Amino acid sequence: MSKKVITFGEVMMRLSPPGYSKISQATSFELVYGGGEANVAISCAYLGMKAAHVTRFPDNALGKAATQFLRHHWLNTEHVLYGGNMLGKYFLEKGAGHRSSEVIYEREGSSFSLIEPSMVNWEHVLKDADWFHWTGITPAISEGAAMCCLEAIKTANRMGIKVSGDINSRKNMWKYGKTMQEVMPELVRNCDIVITSSYGIHEMFGLGEPGIKFRLSAKQLMETFPRIDKVVGKTRKSISASHQQILGKMWNGETYIKTKTLNINHVIDRVGTGDAFASGLIYGLLHYDDDLQALNFASSACALKHTVPGDVNMVSLENVISLMEGDTSGEIKR
Repeated sequence: MSKKVITFGEVMMRLSPPGYSKISQATSFELVYGGGEANVAISCAYLGMKAAHVTRFPDNALGKAATQFLRHHWLNTEHVLYGGNMLGKYFLEKGAGHRSSEVIYEREGSSFSLIEPSMVNWEHVLKDADWFHWTGITPAISEGAAMCCLEAIKTANRMGIKVSGDINSRKNMWKYGKTMQEVMPELVRNCDIVITSSYGIHEMFGLGEPGIKFRLSAKQLMETFPRIDKVVGKTRKSISASHQQILGKMWNGETYIKTKTLNINHVIDRVGTGDAFASGLIYGLLHYDDDLQALNFASSACALKHTVPGDVNMVSLENVISLMEGDTSGEIKR
């Protein structure tokens, strides 16, 4: 039977100048939808799992178009809520060579930012689920979103459902009167799997020091929050905007594990690569008994996303397994 994954978070409209043009050159914009948690759900669906996303859209043509986008990518949208007046959006100017990508957000006052815990029946949403995933972006958006996320995590705990949190550190997003140092500990202490970095661990929880070895920071995080079973991260080396190198790493409470470095020397779109890593990790931990295999699957999924335009990783299970097994030829599959 297929495993079932539930994710929770904002979905935004992404607007980009065609190709690698700068915003100042644009006379039109390419439109797609995306959001960290929804990207994870869609990637899981492409890998053959059942996936549903919980979010809130305005009850207008844009909200319906965004819902249609999720359905088009095989997500169950029965738990999508409608209300408010605005769909969050962001503008992406894609980098090339030694010119970095740039992002401009417009999400304040969005329909999702106005969500409240009473709007979601988490026991109903999580029924028959195997996994719940959230990211550190959601609790940064608003107090209502943070409280709703905490309720989802605690409900998953009660129901025996695995919880993963990609606790990306976005300190500039916290604008509603609370800091991530105040909010994040209660969310993270109830997680089974945490995706982070030594920098994030230090910035959020005051543990370790920036730049110390990942395994040392991960050990301290697990000692502080004993429920955590695995702390996972990835190392990225940016040769240029068009050339990236990545590897996955994990501390599982007993052993430090890392993958081989994967080389991506023709980057098409870097947005959503962390989400592809998270979805690969979820798939790997649900389907492999060996942590290194699960981590290799995550790194392979991440590497492949660099070759796919848009926010979501529309690669198949066969694509990921092929790269995981060492096929980097890029030859036509016949």
